[in-house]
Amino acid sequence: MIQTQDIQRPPKELIEGLAQIGSATASGELSKLGIRNPQIVGPIPRTPGATVVGPALTLQFMPKREDMYGEGEYKDPEVQLHRHVLYHTQPGDIVVVDARGDLTSGVFGEMMLTYFRGRGGVGVVIDGCIRDYPKAKDLGLGFWLKGTTPNFHTQTNLMPFAVNGPIACGGVLVMPGDLIVADDDGVVCVPIKLAPELLKRASEHAEWEEFSRLRLSQGGDLRKYYPLREDAHAEYEEWKKAQK
Repeated sequence: MIQTQDIQRPPKELIEGLAQIGSATASGELSKLGIRNPQIVGPIPRTPGATVVGPALTLQFMPKREDMYGEGEYKDPEVQLHRHVLYHTQPGDIVVVDARGDLTSGVFGEMMLTYFRGRGGVGVVIDGCIRDYPKAKDLGLGFWLKGTTPNFHTQTNLMPFAVNGPIACGGVLVMPGDLIVADDDGVVCVPIKLAPELLKRASEHAEWEEFSRLRLSQGGDLRKYYPLREDAHAEYEEWKKAQK
């Protein structure tokens, strides 16, 4: 089983900027940058209204093989690799787990998640389950999960295998340190190298959408204002000047 070093985190300004755009805009603009489908499919919002943006700490599970991970692992808690990903937590981090879509193994429980929250973690994305959800949901974390279960993490089919390495979560490659944008629409993985350009494009997109939303609410022509047609640009520029 594999452990790796801590991740490199992006500038705070980049995270704060992306926090203003939402997963839908992030997904749309990433498609224009060549990322065909950045949505992590499977985990669904379990904390309505929660929005998180932050770097990914990654944890990979594999099918359990008893010669590599047996009942004796519980004699020494530090051998339980799933807790090691949480040791890397810094404020604003999101833990992203490749749990192979398994619905019978609870990756984390209340105590692990309490520790994660206490260290400043803000979100949990798992293509699988947690346990102790009735208590965990009150911790103030954002949860995007495939389900919940009463079982602990290796009780059934899985074993933790690697920390802060590449994972496949919900059909998407997530590298440690990639930015996660998650809200009620779902979860989007932003490749860290594309994040600055995404922020630039998404900010422009959000600005003209604000103008278009106003005009549409006033009965404006959908064909003219969404997407913004060429003959509406002069009006848009005047609106921008007025806002400033």
